[in-house]
Amino acid sequence: MKSLTNKIYNQVRDQVWRQVRNQVRNQVRDQVGDQVENQVGDQVENQVENQVWSQVWSQVWNQVRLP
Repeated sequence: MKSLTNKIYNQVRDQVWRQVRNQVRNQVRDQVGDQVENQVGDQVENQVENQVWSQVWSQVWNQVRLP
């Protein structure tokens, strides 16, 4: 009987552990993914904005400045 009890205990423990592990992994992946996406998105947006603004301003300045 003890063998059956141990078997049931092990099965329940393994199942619960799998569920908890999967939930934690999914939550961490979602949170980290969102953070990385936001940080990278902000950095890329800032870089592109700075580059575009610099190029546009340079072109405008070259066109409007007096010879």
